[in-house]
Amino acid sequence: MDNLFGEFMGTMVLIVFGCGVCANMTLTNSKGQGGGWVCIALGWGFAVTLGVFTATTLGAPQGDLNPAVTLAKTMVGIYTPAQFLATSAAQLVGAILGAAIVWLAYLPHWEKTEDPAAKLGVFATGPAIRSPGANFICETIATFFLMFVIWMIFGEPVGQLVPGYGPYMVGILIIALGLSLGGPTGYAMNPARDLGPRIAHFILPIAGKGGSDWGYAWVPIAGPLCGGALAYFVAKCSGLF
Repeated sequence: MDNLFGEFMGTMVLIVFGCGVCANMTLTNSKGQGGGWVCIALGWGFAVTLGVFTATTLGAPQGDLNPAVTLAKTMVGIYTPAQFLATSAAQLVGAILGAAIVWLAYLPHWEKTEDPAAKLGVFATGPAIRSPGANFICETIATFFLMFVIWMIFGEPVGQLVPGYGPYMVGILIIALGLSLGGPTGYAMNPARDLGPRIAHFILPIAGKGGSDWGYAWVPIAGPLCGGALAYFVAKCSGLF
């Protein structure tokens, strides 16, 4: 149960800071409006680091915050299939709560923001050019490098340099991925990160919101899961396991 609570709270923190930076950069009359992609990439990197520390402090030793990461670790044998499902569910619920908190924090700004797509973009990812096959490939590639490099960070000898060093390096990895591979799809790399806030967008009484773009929602779910699985196979073939 501690693992599930930690993953729930850690993912909630991830989304508050991550979707929060999107709201700050996007919503009308926010003081951060127009800050741009670099601020978003930095914000998500910090969000992951803070979420991991929250999860591990509250009893989740892995601090995944991401079903794609949990899937890859399940393939290694860290989790059972049942634990994978339970952990992913905790992450999803935490993401929904985090998105609802962001909605409350920016409550007056939703009505002032005219563009429904901009409002959805605070919560969920969307492609710069809508091409589902290409978008799926991009999410798979980005998540592959997320998971593969996480294993490199926590491998010998670098991962043993300083206790607590890993989450900072994962935050840097998130920033690097956003700056390099984030342009085509907004780099979800995490089914809970996208699906949870998308559900929140669907159910919350957001002023002037449009649709939740469920036709695209499969891409940031299937792509990251495939990317995590691919990272496992490449790491295994490389002799890591």
